[in-house]
Amino acid sequence: MSKRKNSRIIACISSKGGVGKTTSSINLAAAINFFNKSVTIVDANLTTPDLGVYLGVPIVPITLHDVLRGKNDITEAIYLHKSGMRVIPASISLQDAKRTQSEKLSSVIEKLNGTTEFIIIDCPPGLGKEAILTLKAADEVLIITNPEMPSVTNALKSVKLCQEMKKEILGIVVTKTNAKNVDMPINDIQDILEIPVIEIIPEDRAIKFSQAKKDAVIHTHPESASAVQYKRLAAELIGINYNQELPKQDNVFEFILKWFGFKGG
Repeated sequence: MSKRKNSRIIACISSKGGVGKTTSSINLAAAINFFNKSVTIVDANLTTPDLGVYLGVPIVPITLHDVLRGKNDITEAIYLHKSGMRVIPASISLQDAKRTQSEKLSSVIEKLNGTTEFIIIDCPPGLGKEAILTLKAADEVLIITNPEMPSVTNALKSVKLCQEMKKEILGIVVTKTNAKNVDMPINDIQDILEIPVIEIIPEDRAIKFSQAKKDAVIHTHPESASAVQYKRLAAELIGINYNQELPKQDNVFEFILKWFGFKGG
């Protein structure tokens, strides 16, 4: 029997921590919701989860860990964000991390198939058991990296793993770009990974402010450069045109985008 394909299940992965994977997962989900598409975001980082912390709900009654232990159904671990997107947090408890039956992760996420149009999975960093189990649940993958050689070389490992598992790689998302830094050229990143870069996210103070407010930058600073770029990413995945212009103070970033062939507003 063929697998149901009612939801697009997209995993956001990185083989290195600290590259902005959780931030990208949250804001991609928020941007998809902005375009009136139903979306669920799942925190599959069972050892060091951050999704609930980033959204201001570090402790909830029922988490993904409870579902994996068989205490609750996955539908009981879904929480409705004020924006309308659905959130499934994991537990921040060390004891829960030790007792988790991660082998059930793929089958549990599969039960969400068809409940919303998109399911975004915030994967654990690295290439270990949890990451592989999470990838099994996904149909498509976005690889998140920074424009630095250590991050890109680690991203190459993620690319190879996805190819071995025959997962469709939608593209590379390069985060924390800054015209003042000595970033790797986008063309060099694409040459190394042999996968197209489909979006560039700037290093943006608005993201720091949004994290302090415990919400997505899409909601707290909708006109910021990072919010615009996450909306452009969501629009590309959905298959719609989106032409919001970047703020005038970000004309340097706009120039960088045009230099590398990315469409501006």
